[in-house]
Amino acid sequence: MSSLRGMQQPELSKKLYKLIKQQNHVIGAYESAGRESQAVASQLSDWGESTEDDALSDLSDKLGVLLAEVAEQEDVFAQNLEDSRGVLKQIRNTEQSVQPSRNHKQKIQDEIQKLKYKEPESTKLVTLEQELVRAEAQSLVAEAQLTNVTRQKFKEAYDVHTAAIIERAEKQILLAQQARRLVGMLDDSPIVPGEERPAFANAEEAREVLNDAEEGLRNWQRSTEPIQSTAGKVGSNAMPSTADSVEANEQAMQVAQERVNAGSVDGTTESVQSSERADPPYPTEQTTA
Repeated sequence: MSSLRGMQQPELSKKLYKLIKQQNHVIGAYESAGRESQAVASQLSDWGESTEDDALSDLSDKLGVLLAEVAEQEDVFAQNLEDSRGVLKQIRNTEQSVQPSRNHKQKIQDEIQKLKYKEPESTKLVTLEQELVRAEAQSLVAEAQLTNVTRQKFKEAYDVHTAAIIERAEKQILLAQQARRLVGMLDDSPIVPGEERPAFANAEEAREVLNDAEEGLRNWQRSTEPIQSTAGKVGSNAMPSTADSVEANEQAMQVAQERVNAGSVDGTTESVQSSERADPPYPTEQTTA
């Protein structure tokens, strides 16, 4: 079913659709790694207890606690990646919404080209060219919204993504450093047969390691520099907040008309610039003056 959904995606959004889909698998892998690592941490504690070695039992139990917390960071990281993925979906959704305007514009251009070839004197060309102006205006608005949303949400998504990588790394380093303190407390001096090992003398210090790790996580603060963004200047219509929808549409209509006049929209040059037609097929500054 997922492959079928991928085939049904508009051409414009197919690549990002695949990226978002693959990212979901990555997130699932991190979640799975976190669960399995927590299980391993629990098994470490169980094994240490079974050795009947007081030092090993104490240290492996506390080491298991720290490694379980390391595993917990994988789950937190996966959640942050899901947040980043959710932002990318907003770009994909915008791409999907823009595709129809591109298709509509292309359809009109194709009709104009066919009509020019079959009936170059057809009066229907006038209507089609007027439709093309409107389609070009709609396309300009949609494309502006797309680039605004894409840039804004790209920055937002990978701000979240990269900050999550740093957070995960810093917290896991903090935990790993405390875990190494525990490992260093184990006396691995060899003994001879019949020799008794001295009682574990670092139980209190080992408990302090867990306290230090907990305090370190509690006091952790982001070290990343904020990424500057002008997202606050973008309105709800994905246009600059200083311009309302009416102004944006009027601007798009004006630019579209100029482009069609100049023949810069594919398929219109011959008809619009034809010397056989004295007046343009739609209102211009000259015809409305």
